[in-house]
Amino acid sequence: MKTFVFRNQTVEPFLGYDGMTYSGYGDISQVPGDVDRYIWFYQVPVNADGEQLAQEIASYSDQLDLVLASADASKPFLIFSLVNLFPLRLTGNDAAVATAIDDFNRRITALSASRPGVKWVDFSEFTSRYDAQSLINWKYYLMSQTLLNPKLAHDFQTWWQRVEQELALMRKKCLILDLDNTLWGGILGEDGTNGIKIGGDYPGNAFTYWQRSLLQLAHNGVILAICSKNNESDVAEAWDNNPNMVLKREHFSALRINWLDKATNINAIAEELNIGLDSMVFIDDNPAERELVKQLLPQVEVPDFPEKPYQLMPFFKMLVDKYFRIYAVTDEDRAKAAQYHANALRNAELGRFADLEGYLYSLDMRLDIAPADEHNLPRIAQMTQKTNQFNLTTRRYSETDVQQRLDNGWHVYCMNVSDRFGDSGITATIFLEPVDDTTVNIDTLLLSCRILGKGIEDAFVKTMLNLLRLDGYRKVTADYLPTAKNAQTADFYDRMGFSLLSTSQDGSKHYELALDGVFEIKNCYNIRVL
Repeated sequence: MKTFVFRNQTVEPFLGYDGMTYSGYGDISQVPGDVDRYIWFYQVPVNADGEQLAQEIASYSDQLDLVLASADASKPFLIFSLVNLFPLRLTGNDAAVATAIDDFNRRITALSASRPGVKWVDFSEFTSRYDAQSLINWKYYLMSQTLLNPKLAHDFQTWWQRVEQELALMRKKCLILDLDNTLWGGILGEDGTNGIKIGGDYPGNAFTYWQRSLLQLAHNGVILAICSKNNESDVAEAWDNNPNMVLKREHFSALRINWLDKATNINAIAEELNIGLDSMVFIDDNPAERELVKQLLPQVEVPDFPEKPYQLMPFFKMLVDKYFRIYAVTDEDRAKAAQYHANALRNAELGRFADLEGYLYSLDMRLDIAPADEHNLPRIAQMTQKTNQFNLTTRRYSETDVQQRLDNGWHVYCMNVSDRFGDSGITATIFLEPVDDTTVNIDTLLLSCRILGKGIEDAFVKTMLNLLRLDGYRKVTADYLPTAKNAQTADFYDRMGFSLLSTSQDGSKHYELALDGVFEIKNCYNIRVL
């Protein structure tokens, strides 16, 4: 990725050189267009004259506005917040510099909310880890204008890698929790419903904070699941009758409360939720249980659990920072727990029917297909970043990438799926690149794993092919690009009637389809094109 960095000091040791081009110090005269993104990484200079320094900081907003006016609005623009690495006040009541810094930081958060592609990066999250003496090496600053200590470069790059994953909306999907001495203090089978430690004074209050925090994870799109050696009836009683319990049955999308080994149960949870083991994090107070999962399921993340309840909140922060934080949460993320719970009801309903056809008709499925717009574009970009299993090409796109393709004449559609059990949200998308007046190429086709198994993918693609034919297109080309996770889609285009034109040594396939007739779609789907 080609990146242009606006800076007022030396920052190369931190952002590196691969694909990076840097402005001169404080130089905004050049805003190149042949880059993939921009970074604004100004730091507060060293100046004992507080009034003069405050004026200089205030000028950064004007300079940033000039750059933004010239920069390609379709490309990402990342702005670091200002941190005063060497706060110096000659009088105790001099707040001019601090006020100027606050004004700038408020300005960039407002920009990120109002301008697509602009995102702000909280630099203080990194600098707050170190004392004042560690942040600056005056020798390097005076010799090379490197204010932030170059000895912190490795730490910075580790932090920056996580920030970039956060910006790309990459995170783990599921948090699997043990119960005894993990979700509450004590052992339910020995202490009883009202004897376990939850609520009240320490240590119960520590588990209350812990459960409340986990509930917020669920509200922000992380799937919660239980994997516990316990009697299910005892757990149900605790959920129903302990008044201090924050997390209850309805907050968990999958339960394995039995006496099987944890690795077997985690495999079963992954299968039930239809997600990969590498998207899971397992929490258990028992070191032996953690080691078993580490050995048998190395794809699952298994952090060490804190030894004392008062360490639970720092542990929660570590979980968020390392596994679960993303830059922004969509409405689909917030509804995810309810969507997976509804999926469990659908699976239970399947057992009532002798054939799949009758089951599909019973669901009363509604497929709403809509073109990309400012409301659904963040979710479309997020799906390209996160969807792996049913993803024919696994190309990753940011919001600005999607917008750029729309500006170039591409057709991008998404699909919202709902049925009598609930709304699964926007769970499918297709990117169509016009080749000429009669030919279009399917650049991206993906569906969320939670809607698979009901023929929805066939209905979606056939609907799009019928629309393309009505729009005057007569030929469609498409590719299958193999990855470690999308093997289930290897023959999808074959099943849809596409002709295989070529196969590469890596397994990639190139297809073509003539749009010379109408594709029939089962009438168990209520399809609406918006």
